[in-house]
Amino acid sequence: MSEPRKKNPLRPLNGIVLLDKAKGISSNHALQQVKRLFQAEKAGHTGSLDPLATGMLPICFGKATRVSGLLLDSDKSYAVCARLGQRTDTGDADGEVIEERPVPALDRAEVEAVVARFIGDVEQIPPMYSALKHNGQRLYELARKGVEVERPARRVRFDWIVIDRFEGNELCLSLRCSKGTYVRTLVEDMGEALGCGAHVTMLRRIGVGPFMPADGQVPEMHTFDALQRLLEEGREALDRVILPTDSALTAYPAITLDADSMHHIRHGHPVFVANAPTKGWFRIYGADDLFLGMGEVLDDGRVAPRRMLASL
Repeated sequence: MSEPRKKNPLRPLNGIVLLDKAKGISSNHALQQVKRLFQAEKAGHTGSLDPLATGMLPICFGKATRVSGLLLDSDKSYAVCARLGQRTDTGDADGEVIEERPVPALDRAEVEAVVARFIGDVEQIPPMYSALKHNGQRLYELARKGVEVERPARRVRFDWIVIDRFEGNELCLSLRCSKGTYVRTLVEDMGEALGCGAHVTMLRRIGVGPFMPADGQVPEMHTFDALQRLLEEGREALDRVILPTDSALTAYPAITLDADSMHHIRHGHPVFVANAPTKGWFRIYGADDLFLGMGEVLDDGRVAPRRMLASL
C-alpha cells in the first residue's frame, strides 16, 4: 500500500507580485492560481478587474496584505477600446446588445472635444453590473435577475484621457483616473455624448498607484504562464519577481527611527521624531533600512504606529 501523498508546505512569503491578469477569469480565480503556485500562506489582491479585463493586478503576500488598502485607494491607469453604435446590458462585450444606432460622421476634432468634457471631476452613476451592494446584495446579482435599483451618483476624477485611435466605429483611449471609477460607465457616457452609444470591447489596466507607466514604459508585469515557466527553473527564480512591500508605498514620506524611538513604538506608544512629516501617513524604517510599517502624525505632532509589518 502506497503512502499518502504529502502536500507541499505553505511558505510565509511577504511582498508584492504584479500579475498580468488574463482575459476571461475573475480576479479571485487569478489570485488563487498565484497563491497556489507560490505556495503562499496568505495572499490578497488589490482591486478587482472584470473577467473581460486584462492587466495589472497586484498580488500581496503575507504582511503586505496589511497595506493592500492603500493600493486600493490609489489612482489607476487604463487602456480601453470601445465599439461605437452599440449598447450592451453590461456595458462591455460580455453582455447582450440592447440597442444599436448609426455612428454619426464624426471627425477627430469633434471626438476630442467630447473626450475633453470628461477630464477633471465628473459625476458617475455606478453600473448595475458591479460589485457594489444594495441592501446586502451585490448589484450584479440583482442585474442578473433583471432587477434595476437606483444608484446614487459618485464623484470621480480623470487626470487625463488621450485618444490612441479613432477609426470607423472603434475608439481607443488611454487614461488615468481616481479610485472608484468605472471605465465602462465612462465609455457609455461618452457614447451618449457622441450620439450613438458605446460599449467596452477591450480593457487593460496598465498602472496602479506607484506602479504607473513612465516615459512610455509600462511597469513589468508577469502572466501566470510566465510565472509557471519561472517555477520550472526553481523556486529562487520564481521568488525573484516578488517586490518589497514598501515599493507600493513610495508616494508616502519616510522617517527613520533611532533605537529609543523604536523601543516606544514597539509598545504602541507615539513618539516625537525630528524632521518627521507634519501630517498624514508615512513609512517607518529602522536600522539597516528595515521597513517596519506605516505610521501617522497625531494632532500634537507625535508619530504613532498604524500598520506595522516587521517585528521591532
